[in-house]
Amino acid sequence: MIRFIKGKLAFAGENEIIIENNGVGFGISVPSSVLEGLPGPGGEVMLYTYLNVREDAMQLFGFLTQEDLNMYKLLITVNGIGPKAGLGIMGVMSTYDIRCAIMAGDAKSIAKAPGIGPKTASKVILELKDKMDWEALLPEGEEEISQPHGLDSGQTTAIVQDAIEALVVLGYPKMEAAKAVRAVELTEEMTVEELLKCSLKKM
Repeated sequence: MIRFIKGKLAFAGENEIIIENNGVGFGISVPSSVLEGLPGPGGEVMLYTYLNVREDAMQLFGFLTQEDLNMYKLLITVNGIGPKAGLGIMGVMSTYDIRCAIMAGDAKSIAKAPGIGPKTASKVILELKDKMDWEALLPEGEEEISQPHGLDSGQTTAIVQDAIEALVVLGYPKMEAAKAVRAVELTEEMTVEELLKCSLKKM
């Protein structure tokens, strides 16, 4: 299994690049978002890779971070999401935004990806929602999950979801609502109403 490839950027085209390593050119399919973060030709680059093996071809897909690769591998487990469709989603949404959309049930944002219709987007949410956790809603930069004392993960998820749904009722987009809730530090004593008030200040 090829876990990552590190070498010089030999070519960058639409959704595909070539990395030269020890005289070998590796063709790697990448989301459009990766192209924006690449150096110029000859610059060193490292991509975390996924090898897709088919009867008639072997394809490498590459991502700038292990987190992005992990999200991609989750996406392609969804029935109806193939390697290219997963790449399309990763091209228009960051891993963080995908998590927020799944947690918030925001199928519209996922459906903006090329080749992804409303039904497929809803299927992504249905099949992956249980695989998302409180870590996806923690303030950015925190390395450890700080579960509020006295609350189990089920209680935490319920409070968060109720707050997100309340913001949506107030007219806020689901993804923005999830981001606002994510930015609030949840405490043991905090009720849904209190979380909602704190979230509104983040909007």
